[in-house]
Amino acid sequence: MVVIRLSRADNKKPTLYKIVVDDSRNRSEGRFIERVGFYNPVASGASEALRVAFDRVDYWTSVGAQLSPTVARLVGEAKAKVAA
Repeated sequence: MVVIRLSRADNKKPTLYKIVVDDSRNRSEGRFIERVGFYNPVASGASEALRVAFDRVDYWTSVGAQLSPTVARLVGEAKAKVAA
């Protein structure tokens, strides 16, 4: 099964996550199929906290990829922000 989930982008603080399309059998920090965005939970000021390629997420979900609960929440928040 293909899943869209978070993967740590670095090992030290501050934490930064990549939003990746991955086979569910792989480790979350290992190989991935495609990177579709990033999430910075400690972003402040003018720095960007979340970037998602909605066209790629829509494509992957249309071919059967599942969103992890956290990524589903983040994508929903990002779509609401874009719509507003």
